[in-house]
Amino acid sequence: MKKLIAILCALLVLGGCSSTPKTDNPNTGETKSNKLVLYTPTAQDNLDVMIPAFEEKYGIEVETVTASSGEIYSRIQAEKDNPYADVTWLGEYYVVSDTSYFEEYISENDKDMGDFKNATGYATIVDYNVPVILYNKNLVSFEIKGYADLLNPELKGKIAMGNSANSSSAYNHLENMLLAMGKGSTNDELVESQEGWDYVEQFLTQLDGKIIDSSGTIHKGVVSGEYAVGLTWDTPAQTYLSQGIDNIGVVYMEEGVVPKMSCVAVIKGAKNMENAKLFVDFMSSEYGQSLMGTEVTGANAVRPGVKLADYKQDITKVKTIKITSQWSSEAKEKIVERYTDLYTSIFE
Repeated sequence: MKKLIAILCALLVLGGCSSTPKTDNPNTGETKSNKLVLYTPTAQDNLDVMIPAFEEKYGIEVETVTASSGEIYSRIQAEKDNPYADVTWLGEYYVVSDTSYFEEYISENDKDMGDFKNATGYATIVDYNVPVILYNKNLVSFEIKGYADLLNPELKGKIAMGNSANSSSAYNHLENMLLAMGKGSTNDELVESQEGWDYVEQFLTQLDGKIIDSSGTIHKGVVSGEYAVGLTWDTPAQTYLSQGIDNIGVVYMEEGVVPKMSCVAVIKGAKNMENAKLFVDFMSSEYGQSLMGTEVTGANAVRPGVKLADYKQDITKVKTIKITSQWSSEAKEKIVERYTDLYTSIFE
């Protein structure tokens, strides 16, 4: 009997049966998993396209936790010793401002990302949004091409704009204005130049005392005819174009636009590390980027040469003004302070 038991045990060992679980990755020892936890502030419409496609491709079930950008980042920080999330889809600034919360990973797709390569080793840029001018063609008698056209006397009192001191979309237009209309050889010189601030003063005067509290009111008001022009993001603009609304013009300012980048990054100590890396690969792949370019209205693909919907603009054909997320964050306080003084002198 003892001899029989010994033979059976030997066969079990040879068959691979033991108390040690099988792993997909012998280098990390990570147990095979079909789970992934994603933290993101990304709009649900975007997630409804990208997440099912990833799940179907890899057979991985994704748990998505959504909140504001600040809340997502705070949660990642708070859970650094025992992370719940495996990967995040978040504004690039949050990742590169402190990479200690993230795992260094450069996807094999990075070589195909053109000007949007992973420069830090942590943030894989996958999409962007830009400020745009939206105008109602039935209410404007000329073609608007950029910021300079907004000073046309015909538009006085007909432009919808938020308060740049407390609206993120309005602030990004203010930043874009200063960088596009200012004079200088560096971004600091541009936003501090008198030429840029002279333009901002003239533009604020064009508003004729009207400031809009809600960013949603701006683009909806242009479409409905309440306003002739609105300063907004490309996301609602693309949504209207995708719906076939043809009475609006969408302007990527000829003086230059400032893209705001979002990235995917693997959380340091992720429990489903390999799946998190697969998500990064998927989001930067030709398939993932083409899906974003054709099916997602709330974000724009960055990978050169991928398919784009006919209502989307190819970023390579737009004059862009390059900034870093860190520079933008550091410059904001001084810009808002000067803007507030100017705003008060005009509106109060």
